[in-house]
Amino acid sequence: MSKLGTEKEQGGWPATHPSRSEVLAEVHARPFTAITKPARILHFAFDTSGGRGEAARQALAEFCDAHGLSGPKASERHWRAAVGDAVLRWEPHSEFTTYRWELASTSGSLRPFVPPAANLAEPMRQLPPPGPLLVALDLHIVADDGAIALDQVFQRDSLAVSETNSKQAVVATDFQADSSGFVRILILDRGLGPDSAGALVQRVLELETYRTFALLGLIEAQRLGPSITRIERRLAGLTDEMQRPEGFESNHRLLDDLTALAAELEAGAAASLFRFGASRAYYEIMQARLETIGEHHADGFPTWSSFLSRRMAPAMRTCVTTEERQANLSRKLARAAQLLRTRVDIELQQQNRDLLTSMNERTRLQLRLQRTVEGLSVAAISYYVVGLFGYVVKGAKDAGLPVDPSLATAAFVPVAVLLIWWVVRRIRRRVASGE
Repeated sequence: MSKLGTEKEQGGWPATHPSRSEVLAEVHARPFTAITKPARILHFAFDTSGGRGEAARQALAEFCDAHGLSGPKASERHWRAAVGDAVLRWEPHSEFTTYRWELASTSGSLRPFVPPAANLAEPMRQLPPPGPLLVALDLHIVADDGAIALDQVFQRDSLAVSETNSKQAVVATDFQADSSGFVRILILDRGLGPDSAGALVQRVLELETYRTFALLGLIEAQRLGPSITRIERRLAGLTDEMQRPEGFESNHRLLDDLTALAAELEAGAAASLFRFGASRAYYEIMQARLETIGEHHADGFPTWSSFLSRRMAPAMRTCVTTEERQANLSRKLARAAQLLRTRVDIELQQQNRDLLTSMNERTRLQLRLQRTVEGLSVAAISYYVVGLFGYVVKGAKDAGLPVDPSLATAAFVPVAVLLIWWVVRRIRRRVASGE
């Protein structure tokens, strides 16, 4: 045996990946179960997104305790147990949880959907709903004795009928909710074995469940449509205003409006990102189930594939178109905001340039004023210094010194002016140099 890892478990086997058991169990997560015919199955799917999944598991555990059953383990992705005369199959999914009640079989041929599903749903009423109900299906398997007129059981204008590839069953529904809220699906048995019947039932139930959840994307697209249209129109108005230069304040207001529109659009896109992605995934699973079942036309009615393609494809296209509108509008808003930001930046640069020019002009004026003040200061200080010198020479003459006060004062004037000018200039230079 080759060496698969450096770490060894007890017994010499290599250390296994921590998720290996989950990966191996995934392919067995939702096995087919044999069904004895005729059979009546009630299938429910509840929205358990937003943390309601654990509450659903807890509610099922309490239900099992009340009925003396062993509930699902924390790691189990499906659970099946007999509850009285029925069999309950429970499956948690990423955003919904399903409950499938396989009711007790009755020998012989049965009239379709008799008694009504509402009369048989008492076991489900004992379980507290884990979230909003989205799927309620009433599936009935009866023998095809040739006496059942499908257009009398279902509404003819929305009736879809498919014969499976094996030609052992015909599957029919009108996708309409009856008075009790159940969508009815009829399977006419033409020789299905228990295992084949179980596989067909599970695929049909999954197909209808995923179809319903896929259409949630259409509801989201319809909700977002008016908002996207309003943003598109507002963007057109703002870009028209951008063509008219109205100054910095106006451009700043336009930029604020564009930013608010972009924020609103991105909030809607972020909120719908999961929903649109989930709808695409559900739609692909639905198509895969249809391909697995295989279909042939029966009794002149449209097959499930042809019926759903005419209705589902436009719905999915609406979701794709809404996503494309969001993406295109986001790019347009970004470009418009960038253009407007560039204009605002240019206007700011122009304002800064004008401000600097004004500051330079004020600086020049201040310099001229400073020089004028300096000249006046030199004259004033010189006047006082000369005056003080005059008093000195007059005092010297009174003291008997041979000094002519007028002549000495006159001779001192240029010396005082030059000396004061030199001192003031030296002080100004030292201040300018930052010493």
